[in-house]
Amino acid sequence: MNDNSQPATYNLQPRFQRIAVLKGGWSPEREVSLNSGAACAKALRAKGYDVVEIDATRDLAGQLTAARPDAVFNALHGQWGEDGCVQGLLEVMGIPYTHSGVLASSLAMDKQRTKLILEDAGVPSPVGKVMSRFDAAGGHAMEPPYVIKPNSQGSSVGVFIIRKGDNRPPSELASDKWALGDDVLVEKFIAGRELTVAVMGDRALCVTEITTNLAFYDYEAKYAPGGSMHVLPAAVPDAISRLCMERALKAHQALGCRGVSRSDFRYDETLSGEKVFFLEVNTQPGMTGTSLVPEQAQHLGISFPELCQWIIEDASCQR
Repeated sequence: MNDNSQPATYNLQPRFQRIAVLKGGWSPEREVSLNSGAACAKALRAKGYDVVEIDATRDLAGQLTAARPDAVFNALHGQWGEDGCVQGLLEVMGIPYTHSGVLASSLAMDKQRTKLILEDAGVPSPVGKVMSRFDAAGGHAMEPPYVIKPNSQGSSVGVFIIRKGDNRPPSELASDKWALGDDVLVEKFIAGRELTVAVMGDRALCVTEITTNLAFYDYEAKYAPGGSMHVLPAAVPDAISRLCMERALKAHQALGCRGVSRSDFRYDETLSGEKVFFLEVNTQPGMTGTSLVPEQAQHLGISFPELCQWIIEDASCQR
């Protein structure tokens, strides 16, 4: 593990001048992406870059051709922007871009495939299975408590916790209005504490504990002001902190991630045996005023503009 006791300094010689910041798009995470993109664009301008902000449409190739950037800062979240699709377009166009490449982005967006890869790498996750949303809505897929989540979405969009005493899963799963994919991941619910670790290149930063007064750490808790509280560094035993950081770095590396990622865990100190379970890896974590990665970087002495500069200068193709 890398030594995180001293703040890192990033005095980079810029390789790029004109930067296109991709934001918005048309996924369910559009609004938070707009906020992330605006914050990153402001930070990059503070570092002297010529920045053009692009609210991504399905004619993104045309938008990029008109913008003529040296590199792309991808602040899109969720489907299309985070799952390898935009990454593939940027590869075809030959424009260096931030964060993970096509394969890692696609794998990390698929929760079940991520679980299989990381379990093989020695990173345990809750017992679970993928099934049709219609089958999941028809009756209990496992003994409650358990969690149902879309297999290929982020930001806790469409997540349900089925608790002991619930008669059946939520009917929303079978609704015609459901637009989050037909495959859902059903996992055993792990009680306890929510922990998260950012990885920056080959370095796990630190551990944050997330608490909320809401039912769980859902979309509102993640992005609404006051929706969650972040304890940094997390008040957990040193051995647990080291374990989370080791597993976050292992997840980043096993999936082939690049740039910045963030891995989420559940820690149940009441369990005998394994107490820490991997939940998911975010290849393009939120970069808003309430986001976790900038907080962890700041804790280590890396300002938000410095973080954004490091991310853009890490941009490349064939990632």
